[in-house]
Amino acid sequence: MKIPLPSLAFAVLALALLMPSSLVRAAETVEKPNFIIIFTDNLGYGDIEPFGSTLHRTPNLNRMAEEGRRFTHFCVSAGVCTPSRATIMTGCYAQRVSLHMNPRDRHVLRPVSPYGLHPDEITIAEVLKENGYATAAIGKWHLGDQPPFWPTRQGFDEYFGVPYSDDMTGRIWKQDGSEWPPLPLMENETVIEAPVDRDYLTQRETKRAIDFIERHRERPFFLYLPQAMPGSTAAPFSSPAFRGKSKNGPWGDAIEELDWSTGQILEKLRETGLDKKTLVIWTSDNGAPIKANREDLSRGSNRPLSGTGYTTAEGAFRVPMIAWWPGTVPAATTCEELAATMDLLPTFARLAGGEPPQDRKIDGLDIRPLLTGEPGATTPHEAYYYYYLDQLQAVRSGPWKLFLPLDECLRHPHFKAGEKNTPPLLFHVVDDIATEHDVAAQHPDIVARLTALADTMRADLGDRDQPGPGIRPRGHVENPVPVTMKP
Repeated sequence: MKIPLPSLAFAVLALALLMPSSLVRAAETVEKPNFIIIFTDNLGYGDIEPFGSTLHRTPNLNRMAEEGRRFTHFCVSAGVCTPSRATIMTGCYAQRVSLHMNPRDRHVLRPVSPYGLHPDEITIAEVLKENGYATAAIGKWHLGDQPPFWPTRQGFDEYFGVPYSDDMTGRIWKQDGSEWPPLPLMENETVIEAPVDRDYLTQRETKRAIDFIERHRERPFFLYLPQAMPGSTAAPFSSPAFRGKSKNGPWGDAIEELDWSTGQILEKLRETGLDKKTLVIWTSDNGAPIKANREDLSRGSNRPLSGTGYTTAEGAFRVPMIAWWPGTVPAATTCEELAATMDLLPTFARLAGGEPPQDRKIDGLDIRPLLTGEPGATTPHEAYYYYYLDQLQAVRSGPWKLFLPLDECLRHPHFKAGEKNTPPLLFHVVDDIATEHDVAAQHPDIVARLTALADTMRADLGDRDQPGPGIRPRGHVENPVPVTMKP
């Protein structure tokens, strides 16, 4: 039955009035927004000025925060690289896609590993590609260095970067006593330099990112920019223009160059008129690998959060995040609700006019109301889970984080590895941001509620040596070979 035009007009007007105003503006502004994720490596919560750093000068990130929205309770799914990157790609806990650990590499994929992100997993790039997006990955991949796991086999039209961490060169390959191969620089599926000159990685990644934006200015695009810096080495790398210029040695030099890189990308968006058509997310894959209360900040800062990267501390899982989309993301605002990297896949899918995968469990949830600052918007997560390898160590719900009692703990922010029969610890992570005051004894009801939530997750993803029914297999190849330049 046809609807009379006046009735149709009133229906459209009523629908518009019911829609949140910012989403109406977004719909009017752009049909399919562009997406950029800038994903730094090992950068801590307190390493940039918008999140309190007094050591590192980050004027471009300051402007980004003034024009955008800070997320102060934004989490990754692991305190270390590979599992965190698996989550941002799939929208799932790393345990669900079995990239939290493996028998050969433990929790971080090493060169020439037979393991990687399973080709049957659906990545954020594949979701957006299905919706007409051009896609590129530029930077550190770290989800498998064998051909079936390469970015170009996981939904990306283009790839330029290094396939794994920058701290492997020269290390001994324990399996046969030889050294790891030199760190290669890849373009699509070809090694173009080995070893890569790491001093110029940020410069080269930035140049490639700007080129990709320029070439795709007339169509929707997704740019995943997992910057290789500040990196995993004891002394991060930077180009001569930034070397020795910060107040915090090589770590600060690398961060100030990352800030420059961000400024170049945002300026390109303004210059091309794409700024109001592009959502940019700037964040880190995990917290800095030092303790927040140490005076030596030469490998980063997680202040005022507690703990070090590579654990289940707040300083490992909570990372700085700035969302920027002029005209849609409200300027100079802060979101204090819990959100996570796993939420980007379903959120981007819906902003692009599509849906996240329907044939499998996705742990991420739609955070559009948080991005656009809708009044009264709250986190969509009833609970958020903190695994170390295959051990469920903590659960958060609302402002409460419970470290679970453990028969024997693995690496832990509050107990020594191997310590047995640890007690529960409860922290109010909003009022007690440094998690200094255990209030488990005062709130047995909250301890019981969060323990029940943990049991729900154990029934899905398992705990320690008892994998749950909700896990899917990791990728595997026989006879892996080093990624090297062809003669």
